[in-house]
Amino acid sequence: MVYLNFTDLSEEAQQRLLTISRSENEKHYGDSIRYAREHHIDVEKILEQETLRNIYSYTYVFNI
Repeated sequence: MVYLNFTDLSEEAQQRLLTISRSENEKHYGDSIRYAREHHIDVEKILEQETLRNIYSYTYVFNI
């Protein structure tokens, strides 16, 4: 679960969520990402798409 303060939906909070989601994806797809980078395959676009998809799978709890 991701706990957010309803009054703190600023750009910083959104970037924090993206950073958390990206690190989770890098852990989950770590071997595949390393393989792609070793073979000079650009995975950044795919990683960004998966990061956004991962954010929508979170369960949010808003404190008002």
